[in-house]
Amino acid sequence: MINQTKASKLIKIYQYVCDKYEQELKYTCERFSNNNQPEFTDQEIMTIYLFSVYEEQRFKIKEIHDFASNYLRSWFPKLNSYVAFNTRLNRLSEAITALCRFVLEEFTPTGCSPEFSLLDSMPIITCSGKRNAKVAKEITDKSYCSTKNLWYYGLKLHALNYYNKGTLPHPESIVITKASENDLNVFKENWATIQARQFFGDKIYHDKDFFDELYAKEQSIMYTPIKGIKGKFEVLKQKDFAYENLFSKAVSAIRQPIEAFFNWINEKTQIQKASKVRSSKGLLVHVFGKLTACFLKPIVNP
Repeated sequence: MINQTKASKLIKIYQYVCDKYEQELKYTCERFSNNNQPEFTDQEIMTIYLFSVYEEQRFKIKEIHDFASNYLRSWFPKLNSYVAFNTRLNRLSEAITALCRFVLEEFTPTGCSPEFSLLDSMPIITCSGKRNAKVAKEITDKSYCSTKNLWYYGLKLHALNYYNKGTLPHPESIVITKASENDLNVFKENWATIQARQFFGDKIYHDKDFFDELYAKEQSIMYTPIKGIKGKFEVLKQKDFAYENLFSKAVSAIRQPIEAFFNWINEKTQIQKASKVRSSKGLLVHVFGKLTACFLKPIVNP
């Protein structure tokens, strides 16, 4: 059993999941078989997963199932075996992805600026680059993370976040790609049509010709730390040093909260560690399930 405070949170998460399931999520996991109305429902599976990650910091599926079996059995008497639970959860990968989108859009905090956006990415690691990857090979590949000084196999999670002064930036859009995908290419494919926006990114987003054209078309501008020009005369480097240094520090200071945002997500859910995942659908559940769990506070404490 769980105490009354936790029980209240469990009920609120369940109610929210049921509401969204009836509105749209059920269309992402329709069944066309005789078992289209299982006794242990999809809503119950998602509730158990989200509650266990958010409230109990249980991050592995086996830990989540064990917790539910030991402490939530009175709430979910039809809870099935670990293997069946894991299989059913993986089949809900599209529903959990859609639920993540609902939560991020519905609970955008007040104070988020519609004019300023912060961009960055973080690795989701399925295994070390020294090993041969065998999991989710259709959506993962090998890349190098300069921040961690690490070769790895996995995904890259790209975030476009609203700037919110004095607190963590809130995600406006989340995109996952193979680990080797360039951040600038992701921006061009997903966010290059946003109008009248000031973006703040790191040096990977430096592309003067592209962003000059973007400003002319959409009145949006990208600020990045100044990238050194190869072959620039030393006298010019010294002349421009003070300006370039101050400008780069200013941009880095503005975009620093998105680095704190990624650290917060990782500390709260261990989202970067995906070594226990065994399928592509399982990897999607790992990423978007953990992200959803991070933003449940407005639901359980409205």
